[in-house]
Amino acid sequence: MNRHSPPHQRLAIALEYDGEGAPTVTAKGANDLADAIVALAQSHDVPVHGDQTLARLLSQVDVDEEIPERLYRVVAEVLAFAYLLKGRTPDG
Repeated sequence: MNRHSPPHQRLAIALEYDGEGAPTVTAKGANDLADAIVALAQSHDVPVHGDQTLARLLSQVDVDEEIPERLYRVVAEVLAFAYLLKGRTPDG
């Protein structure tokens, strides 16, 4: 895990969840890179959740690393909301 990001930075964290194990951080960035990550997600109709506190916590996780267990519940709530926005339900 990396050091904490300053609170004034714009952060974006991309997560992937395939239904197995825990969600994985697939991309992360600050400021201009964060803006590019959000723009790319929006251009592909990927739901974006604006929670900078959660983004600061997830920014400490390395790319290709699963999120820590302490964040499972809040990330599960975000993923459930994303599924709801897309009119989908998780398999099973």
